Amino acid sequence: MVGISGGADSVALLDVLHEAGYSCIAAHCNFHLRGEESQRDEDFVCTLCNQMSIQLERTSFDTLTYARAHNESIELAARELRYTWFDQMAQKHNCQAVAVAHHQNDQAETLLMNLRRGCGLRGLVGMRPISVNAYAPNGVPIVRPLLCTTRDYIEHYLRDKRHLEWVNDSTNTDTSITRNAIREQLRAYSKSDIEHMAQTADRLQGYVDIIEGKETREAGQTRLYEELRECNFAEIDKIYDALQRGEGGKTFRSKTHIATIKHGKLKITTCDTTE
Repeated sequence: MVGISGGADSVALLDVLHEAGYSCIAAHCNFHLRGEESQRDEDFVCTLCNQMSIQLERTSFDTLTYARAHNESIELAARELRYTWFDQMAQKHNCQAVAVAHHQNDQAETLLMNLRRGCGLRGLVGMRPISVNAYAPNGVPIVRPLLCTTRDYIEHYLRDKRHLEWVNDSTNTDTSITRNAIREQLRAYSKSDIEHMAQTADRLQGYVDIIEGKETREAGQTRLYEELRECNFAEIDKIYDALQRGEGGKTFRSKTHIATIKHGKLKITTCDTTE
């Protein structure tokens, strides 16, 4: 199941998974919060899925009434309605996961938002690549395949590689909404800044898992990061994955060190700076 709003992120996600050969069912929610624009988005998604020959499930919500009845913000109400329905549809179609289109910029926004509010270590881990659906804890897991990339690359992929269109949500420019205000601040950050912030959140996920005694991929990567911290390797995740796959002879280089996998372990040597 792939959640699709019609925006660049979700269009890219649906296209990537479809092109990769996954059997996808698209799911679109119309929250009726933006008048004709909400209907425009739904019509766009219907046309796109028809062109791609992808089955589409869609629904409509009276989000304002729901928010008032539950004394919730519009944003929280929409999230609760969306993820509850996603799980219902995913179970209806026996889906293995619900894929959503969060990316590194979203991760950076989440990190900054939680910092502004004040939080503990768990508040700094951001979003995980695979997580439990908070509104259906025993349901289908949520996956975020685009957490490894930035919004800039997503638009480049759609515009220059796939020549696909998308629609824009006009409320994204409303900086009275906290997340939008943070998003606007992030425009001043470089691509590498965004990547490093997202990487920090990923690393903190590992520390939390270590504290809680969980043997996760994130915990393993964080342990490796601590072991190699003085060696300046930029690709800890790739080194970790190569170790897990037992890729003997594989070599990684930093400015100061060389790491080679031998007999399932890393051999670290210092670079000859005179070369």
